[in-house]
Amino acid sequence: MTDLPTIGTIRPEDIARFHRDGVVCLRAILDPAVLAGMEAPLEDALRSPAVADLSEMGRQLSGGGVDVLTDGATRGRFVSGVDHWRTQPEFAKFACESALPGAVAAILESRSLWLYEDSVLVKEPGTPERTAWHQDLGYFHVDGTQLATTWCPLDVVTAATGAVRYVAGSHRWSAAFRPNLFVSTMTIPGTIGEDVPDIDTLAAAGECEVITFDTRPGDVVIHHARTVHAAGSNSSATIRRRAISVRYCGDDVRTFVRPGAPRKRHQEAWHDGDTLVPAEHPQVWGQNATD
Repeated sequence: MTDLPTIGTIRPEDIARFHRDGVVCLRAILDPAVLAGMEAPLEDALRSPAVADLSEMGRQLSGGGVDVLTDGATRGRFVSGVDHWRTQPEFAKFACESALPGAVAAILESRSLWLYEDSVLVKEPGTPERTAWHQDLGYFHVDGTQLATTWCPLDVVTAATGAVRYVAGSHRWSAAFRPNLFVSTMTIPGTIGEDVPDIDTLAAAGECEVITFDTRPGDVVIHHARTVHAAGSNSSATIRRRAISVRYCGDDVRTFVRPGAPRKRHQEAWHDGDTLVPAEHPQVWGQNATD
């Protein structure tokens, strides 16, 4: 494939909005049946020991917590895992063979695309933890302008259940921010960059614009790896907030080892400026893609 991909439901204004805001919501880009087919694999992933209980981590960082909320409801959990595509074929097919790669390549205006990683992000009903403001790039050992994260909800998501919020245009800020612990503004020791500013205060003062989207299965939100974002708690008593996030690299992305950021085993030998090794990061779009 030599030409830029064209997706019928992606318009030029969607690409322009992504470049302007650093985020775009594509409506009904995935078949809801595909998302329904990921429900059982996601439940399997949640039973994996590789999935982290971020609520428990948050309680340890804050010095404690309660299992029952003030209204008597049971406290929910915020759990997350990464690289499920490596062990679960359903996740590999979703990341590599669904409509996602073509949509992301179109938005990034990239002729080729490589899979960086995937993750599951689940906030059960009654989960009080908020996801702190952060920038994905600080956790990645790559750099470039064609880097994107997708957010694919398996449930209807609103502000009440923990919709993601984005700082419009923050992908164009000059600062690179230190990664934090997601449920805390505490930064990871040994990392480099600036601390994420107090976005809520800046937004209240009109110094930045925060945007969010209500989404349903089939919608996909794509944001740039430099876009600052966060998410609220899940205050619902009955509605889960389940999502699959897949991160992709485009044409100009190269390896860049970030001091202090956790490295995966295969990244230990990386040197700055290399291209991604297909055995570890499959090419999912472009002339040499497996499709």
